[in-house]
Amino acid sequence: MPVWLREYSWRQTLGAVYLSLPLRGARATPANIFCGEQYLKVSIPPFLFEAILYAPIDDTNSTAKIGNGIIFFTLYKKEPAMWDSLTLANVAKEKLQYLRENAVLKAHEKAKEETEAKKITKQEHKKYALEATMKLEEEERKRIEDLKEKEWQKVTKELELWKNQQKDGDKYKSIQKKGKLQQEIEPLKERKSEKINKTQIPNEGTSKTRLKSMKALRESRVAEEEEWLHKQAEARRIINSDLSELEDLKEEEKNPDWLKDKGNKMFAMGDYLGAVNAYNLAVRLNNKLPLLYLNRAACHLKLRNLHKAIEDSSKALELLTPPVPDNENARVKAHVRRGTAFCQLELYTEGLQDYEAALKIDPRNKDIEKDAEKIRHLIQGTMQGS
Repeated sequence: MPVWLREYSWRQTLGAVYLSLPLRGARATPANIFCGEQYLKVSIPPFLFEAILYAPIDDTNSTAKIGNGIIFFTLYKKEPAMWDSLTLANVAKEKLQYLRENAVLKAHEKAKEETEAKKITKQEHKKYALEATMKLEEEERKRIEDLKEKEWQKVTKELELWKNQQKDGDKYKSIQKKGKLQQEIEPLKERKSEKINKTQIPNEGTSKTRLKSMKALRESRVAEEEEWLHKQAEARRIINSDLSELEDLKEEEKNPDWLKDKGNKMFAMGDYLGAVNAYNLAVRLNNKLPLLYLNRAACHLKLRNLHKAIEDSSKALELLTPPVPDNENARVKAHVRRGTAFCQLELYTEGLQDYEAALKIDPRNKDIEKDAEKIRHLIQGTMQGS
């Protein structure tokens, strides 16, 4: 038999009823409380409290707080009025049963409605998330397509340029045989010298000492540029003769420039392994061209061959000497690619050194500057964590 809780206190205003129910040492949870529109029940076996309220309440907004050995109810009236008592007096068993069953039925309906509402909300959130994901994927797909299109246009342009160079190949070879390579280098040297003269010749009134130092600097740069041009011309003439096993290759496949363009095209289409194979063969034909190593390093980064990316970037930097304006862009890329590989190996200090070296060459490059700053933060976080 249940032990009825009959000791309680209550007070009211026009809009609410405040009920305090002592628990007599029992421990209650929200699961022990049931509140309907006109039916209130607290069941904590063996204790039981049940009441048919004097008038309907707003059971949705009404509250029950458990603490200090009591349950404190705040019951908001549906219609502002003063009640004569908390409960209806002399309620017949039939009416009590009806009110009890009706309260339970309404509670079930309300729970079902809330479940449906939550289900609809969840479906809406899921739909929104799916639409957002699809939008992001579409934007990424479009970005990749645009990138491929740009790379395709670039490769097509480079291929067209290479074809034009091939047409002039016979003329170039005849110039080499006659020992007139210097005649091609000389105009380039003169143009670069003129450019340096325009930017570095001192104005009238400058001191003779400054004039001499500027002249010496200019002559030094011209010498470096001449050395770079000689090295590149010499590299272009070198074809490895010890390739007897490659005799079955087509004539164009024995041309390092053709293979480099083929590798560039494969890289642009996302075939990084195929690009590596093309660059590998080109390197075997001519191991003095820095761009072959630089491009192959980019492929190794995509394939996560990080140690090979570092090796190729280092080899490219070794060949990109002396440092002159003509090879600035290539040196920046070599440092960034090697620095990226170091960072992916979590060698952040080494990676930062390469990024800072790239910034010295191209100090206005905001992207490299931002990446270098991120690496500094990573290094600081690693030091603090240790």
